[in-house]
Amino acid sequence: MRKLISIAAIAAASFTATVSAEDIAITGGKAFTNGGSGEVENATILVSDGKITSVTPGGSVPNGYRVIDASGKWVTAGFMAADTSLGLTEVSLSGGINDASAPKEKGAIGLSVVPAFNPANIFIPNTRIEGVTRAMTRMTTSSDMWLGLGAVLKLTDDDMVAQEKAFLAIELDEGSAGKVGGSRAVLWSKLHEKFQAAKDKMDAAAKKDDDDKKDAKRASAADATLNAVLSGDMPIYAIVNRKADILQLIAFQKRFGIRVILGGAAEAWMVADMLAASGISVVLDPTANLPGNFDVLGQTSAAAGRLHAAGVKVAFIPPGTHNSRLVVQNAGIAVSMGMPWAAAMDALTVNPAEMFGVGDSYGKLAAGMDADIVVWDGDPLELMSSPDAVLIAGTDMPLVSRQTKLRDRYKDLDRSPAFHR
Repeated sequence: MRKLISIAAIAAASFTATVSAEDIAITGGKAFTNGGSGEVENATILVSDGKITSVTPGGSVPNGYRVIDASGKWVTAGFMAADTSLGLTEVSLSGGINDASAPKEKGAIGLSVVPAFNPANIFIPNTRIEGVTRAMTRMTTSSDMWLGLGAVLKLTDDDMVAQEKAFLAIELDEGSAGKVGGSRAVLWSKLHEKFQAAKDKMDAAAKKDDDDKKDAKRASAADATLNAVLSGDMPIYAIVNRKADILQLIAFQKRFGIRVILGGAAEAWMVADMLAASGISVVLDPTANLPGNFDVLGQTSAAAGRLHAAGVKVAFIPPGTHNSRLVVQNAGIAVSMGMPWAAAMDALTVNPAEMFGVGDSYGKLAAGMDADIVVWDGDPLELMSSPDAVLIAGTDMPLVSRQTKLRDRYKDLDRSPAFHR
């Protein structure tokens, strides 16, 4: 099992025990190998050492493999919730620290969420038993526009950080403008100044000879982060909704040649063709369809379908971190509002995997990929369907959470008169 050199990996090891992945064969199901496409009937999926080794129609099962019978069922890659604060926030009103919020921190450019991640977070089991095996997690507030470095999580019981520095989050909406000078004019000016200064510093460093580079001071976390963004190694995740702000961001991306993912993006559908031409991806909530403020006047549940039709890569935000599992229902809502079924499945798997830098190991049912596999009792986007088996990196996860334990504890209460006396 891969080792992560990070504070979070060490901390996770002290709370959880490593589970050895077994050899498993999933047989007889209708498998979708590439998001919503690549359908294979009567599929045999072989899993060994946490990886998928083959996906074949009607293939044989080697000796020593435990068989999961998926006959009459649907088999997909595990789904991903593309914008959460999983592991950073606990039950509301608990009175404890909310690690997704840093209201006193200014300029949190190089601040990673990983040291704050709690692998024992109560919402993680709730999420994975509904077929969600991966999640993006990030901070939600700071004292200015910078929200630090977010991560991609693997919702197993150990080794949970799949990508530690997956993106730099920046808030570019009305609320952020209020914290940064009280005006969008100030916010965008400061954003351009920060990136231009970082680019100038990076260009100057590139001109130095090797001896000068050895003598140079080690880059700060903030400088290293901006360098990674400017060099194309890390995208920015920009929380932005208003059409005018999205147009500003398109121009910003063109100026600095960076990779951009939009988060929220209420009015993105209005400039869908421009986003497609710029290669900008969008993460949105299909349930958001009413204007709550002047930033989101054009909000509509039809946005996902319209963006997809224009060629924009789309992924889904669940209705709140505590309900990250409902990202699957959000996909169904997007389909009901005009998004093709296959595109919605892509938005739960291959699209977020590619957006956040884990597409080489997760998101498809293919040889060499992590064995994140879900066996469903029906169409996964139908409300009444549910998982019969959930594998994460080859480990067959128990379909148990605190909620299922409470259900099982109280569903068969003794209703005899003696019990009520």
